[in-house]
Amino acid sequence: MSYAPSVLIVSPSVGAMPRDHIDWTPSPGTSTEQPRQVRRILTLFKPYRARLAVVGLLVAAASLVAVATPFLLKETLDVAIPEGRTGLLSLLALGMILSAVLGGVFGVLQTLISTTVGQRVMHDLRTAVYDRLQRMSLAFFTRTRTGEVQSRIANDIGGMQATVTSTATSLVSNFTSVVATIIAMVALDWRLTVVSLLLLPVFVWISRRVGNERKKITTQRQKQMAAMAATVTESLSVSGILLGRTMGRSDSLTRSFADESEQLVDLEVRSNMAGRWRMAVIGIVMSAMPAFIYWTAGMTLQLGGPGASLGTIVAFVSLQQGLFRPAVSLLSTGVQIQTSLALFQRIFEYLDLPIDITEQDDPVRLDQIKGEVRFEDVSFRYDDKGGPVLDGIDIDVPAGGSLAVVGPTGAGKSTLGYLVPRLYDVTGGRVTLDGVDVRDLDFDTLARAVGVVSQETYLFHATVADNLRFAKPDATDEELHAAARAAQIHDHIAALPDGYDTVVGERGHRFSGGEKQRLAIARTILRDPPVLILDEATSALDTRTEQAVQDAIDALSANRTTLTIAHRLSTIRGADQIVVLDSGQVAERGTHEELLERNGRYAALVRRDARLEPTR
Repeated sequence: MSYAPSVLIVSPSVGAMPRDHIDWTPSPGTSTEQPRQVRRILTLFKPYRARLAVVGLLVAAASLVAVATPFLLKETLDVAIPEGRTGLLSLLALGMILSAVLGGVFGVLQTLISTTVGQRVMHDLRTAVYDRLQRMSLAFFTRTRTGEVQSRIANDIGGMQATVTSTATSLVSNFTSVVATIIAMVALDWRLTVVSLLLLPVFVWISRRVGNERKKITTQRQKQMAAMAATVTESLSVSGILLGRTMGRSDSLTRSFADESEQLVDLEVRSNMAGRWRMAVIGIVMSAMPAFIYWTAGMTLQLGGPGASLGTIVAFVSLQQGLFRPAVSLLSTGVQIQTSLALFQRIFEYLDLPIDITEQDDPVRLDQIKGEVRFEDVSFRYDDKGGPVLDGIDIDVPAGGSLAVVGPTGAGKSTLGYLVPRLYDVTGGRVTLDGVDVRDLDFDTLARAVGVVSQETYLFHATVADNLRFAKPDATDEELHAAARAAQIHDHIAALPDGYDTVVGERGHRFSGGEKQRLAIARTILRDPPVLILDEATSALDTRTEQAVQDAIDALSANRTTLTIAHRLSTIRGADQIVVLDSGQVAERGTHEELLERNGRYAALVRRDARLEPTR
């Protein structure tokens, strides 16, 4: 097997981005203006306007059917029964039955369509948030707890379910019913209608106050749920359990979780009880209104005023009851909508996160990639507040060459490597691939061109084959086996009871560190990228395992442009070029022999490794 020359960048540890450098939190003003937020929510339903129009027709039809029943009842009591008209009585009774049947059918169809639309809207929101997060830079995820992200997608969007599936339809349905019922009540007796509606403005004002209270509490509750989800995700992962047990902190973690759960209990109780007494008073008053109507009609008749027939009074009370049910529901719906605005606001905050790494409108696509990488006066900083992480970097890595980068912790080694696949973007200068600025390339070209094997190997909770095929979904079994052989892991996989169908476990914990690393290398071999970034791929391994992994890396690096960020200098001595970074600048460069002769920083690192060698 022939080995292409390589350029190597050496470093004792991964230069991870400081977690306090990026503040991803959206500004407090994002999507807080309620009218703008409501308009934005309404735009979510635009793709389903036709179905919503059908729902509107069903709602209108159901309202008309419901209003018709009291008029049929009035005719029954005032005409059919007193006059003994059995034919008319039968028709009126049949009309009432038909009204009930039609109302039930319309209700079922309305629920089916509105629920389908609501679920599609929730699907659109979940997909939009997930897509947004997929396009965020690495900076966002170094600042954000995984549980917080999961809570936004699961709890916040899940909490909207009632609003988007039934509340919107309920709002239209109840509003239509209220309007139709008031018109019918006026037609029966305008004086009784005025008496019935006297307190309605007060009820509306009360419901708005309750809604505002619940909105504030809901915001606090969702934040607490997100915090608790983050605690569960971190402490109940395999790594979290190992850390908690070995540090003797299991009881402490349980107490901490109990405290967070206790806070959630308080917020849930407050949320459910907010305005409950005021809404109960509204319900009591509305339930007592029929008695007040009977009393008003009786007193008017006793005082010599114009009386209403028995049928009119009964029909009016029936309409009034039909009015109060949707009116109370309408008030409750208003409360639910105000509560849901807090959830929508949290989701819109994620949708409004700025994407700092984007594809050009007319990106360059390279069909044939040689693999020449250049850093031209490259500078990088995480934000305007901090100093430069990289400053004035000029490095040329020819196609098929190897570069190694070394240096103290925080020198910017990993950041330099991550600029090539655009996990970060330069803030000065440019990085080119085959002479094209990587910011001008389309994402597909970059994904095909650059492969990354890092110290922190990530495997999905899936089979070995599924994890390998993540790099190439259409890979055949023969290709999987060839890649595994090149990574020197095939024999181990084949010896497992389920072979390539073995489930690797959460984060691959069924495999050792060296085995996971070789699986990651096999996955990259399957991808077959012309440019390879090796980010301290062997720094956490023992000497014996390191040699096995290094052999796999040598096979992977053959005939590729290789950038190696190394902790152990023994792995990079054959690099075409070694660069020593210090405080984000190139302190030394040359081959292994040249740098040793200078007796500078690199030579000091080599002597350090030599002293540590016997302890491994």
